[in-house]
Amino acid sequence: MQEFINREKCYKCYRPKTSCMCKHIIKPLQTNTKFVILMHPKEFKKTKNGTGHLTNNSLENCEVHIGIDFTNNERINSLINNPEYEAFVLYPDENAIKLNEEKLSSKKTSLIFIIDSTWPCSKKILRLSKNLSALRKVSFVHNKSSQFMIKTQPNEHCLSTIESTLCVLEQLNRHNIENIESTSLDNFLEPFKKMVEYQISCATKDGKFIRYKKKNLF
Repeated sequence: MQEFINREKCYKCYRPKTSCMCKHIIKPLQTNTKFVILMHPKEFKKTKNGTGHLTNNSLENCEVHIGIDFTNNERINSLINNPEYEAFVLYPDENAIKLNEEKLSSKKTSLIFIIDSTWPCSKKILRLSKNLSALRKVSFVHNKSSQFMIKTQPNEHCLSTIESTLCVLEQLNRHNIENIESTSLDNFLEPFKKMVEYQISCATKDGKFIRYKKKNLF
């Protein structure tokens, strides 16, 4: 038990160094868009299967903030009020800009807040954070299934944070807001895939993944 507690940690991905996924990030993507990941404290504690840090480390123009109510967060408010940015929140809403159909038309640099949390906790963050709830929402339509096989998704087409970010990048690329090489987009999920493979290999050793497969029928 003491050996587990004292394991060295990577302070980029917050995983134990023995299972660090940073080496699988070939090169962080350079983007015109500014990304800000708003991480619920519960997600910060998920060192085994959280994807928020992997997303942040895979993007050059990105930062992470941990909390629930960001209403009075000085950094978040400074970004929202920065005249160089037009701020959005990635969140499904009936009035959201559907990136599949509509382009983010602005002469300003787009700033996209991404909430890294479960759906119930994401709703709470938006409800409490008055500065964020007032922002325009963006979303996308897709038919992908999550590759997060070690985690049960609430609905069939729910995606992890890093998978959702890739969908956004693909749409921004299609609108020529970004100019990211297709090979770079293809490799974006590599650290995520390696993390899933590692967790499955660990779980398979003690039979947990076999029981999980039977339980979730996949």
